[in-house]
Amino acid sequence: MKVLHCKAYGPPEALVLEDVAPAALGRGEVRVRLHAAGVNFPDVLIIQGKYQFKPEMPFAPGGEAAGVVTEVGERVEGFKPGDKVIVMTGWGAFAEELVVTPDRLAPLPPSMPFEEGAAFLMTYATSHHALKQRARLQPGESLLVLGAAGGVGLAAVELGKAMGARVIAGVSTDEKAALARAHGADEVIVYSREGIRDRLKALAPQGVDVVYDPVGGDYSEQALRSIAWKGRFLVVGFASGPIPSIPLNLALLKGCEIVGVFWGAFTAREPDLHRANVAELVGLYEAGKIRPLVSKTYPLAEGGQAIRDMMERKVTGKTVVTM
Repeated sequence: MKVLHCKAYGPPEALVLEDVAPAALGRGEVRVRLHAAGVNFPDVLIIQGKYQFKPEMPFAPGGEAAGVVTEVGERVEGFKPGDKVIVMTGWGAFAEELVVTPDRLAPLPPSMPFEEGAAFLMTYATSHHALKQRARLQPGESLLVLGAAGGVGLAAVELGKAMGARVIAGVSTDEKAALARAHGADEVIVYSREGIRDRLKALAPQGVDVVYDPVGGDYSEQALRSIAWKGRFLVVGFASGPIPSIPLNLALLKGCEIVGVFWGAFTAREPDLHRANVAELVGLYEAGKIRPLVSKTYPLAEGGQAIRDMMERKVTGKTVVTM
């Protein structure tokens, strides 16, 4: 089978497409023929040795995928050959097949294409957990989404609307502003043209109830200064690169919460709640309230370019590697 290997930490261009023997199938394991793998910001970090997990070399990037079960080991229940599935794994999905344990699988909804399945769970489940469990977002509240045209950002826009919030999208270009509006944003702030704080004073004079921040950098403090009394500031990621230093006196003065969102740890620590979240997300998808935007696909041989485009923030919605 073909796999896109990281053999030494470095840039995406250093990834190597290789033919390797399929992994042996053990007891309690499932073999999946992959058709598509999502590209996410952790892929940028993991190939550089900057992620919180450091797999043994060589390894393939790719934390989520969709495909078809081809073989199941002894004592596997709930899945059989021919089942279409979504696969969640920390790495390894930039490959033609993968061997995983059943807890890494979820049924692919019948109406969902493989490309959308590979772009679904990591972004939507992260945003859903952030808004529902961490922020406790309520109907009628205001939600500021930074990086609103990216994968998790666009998911947060859609989910915020589905939860009854007034959604304000922060984006870097007019094209991304149009995309955010098309996915439900009520208001848009274009960073390059207007300051976040000045614009928010007009849009939300009392401050925004929830800030969803997957960007970090210079925008975080500006957004925190614009939060409402008892607001909730969600720390989701640092796509801009720099991890911001926040003056904690702002949290004191605002009476607000600065809340970390670590979806991967949540799925491991609270699996029953995670499964309930996934069921809710599938229901929203089938009702037409959310849908992944797959803006571009790449063949497996060009997986390095897919990560490079993610690294340089050229991506809107989600991109997918196909096998």
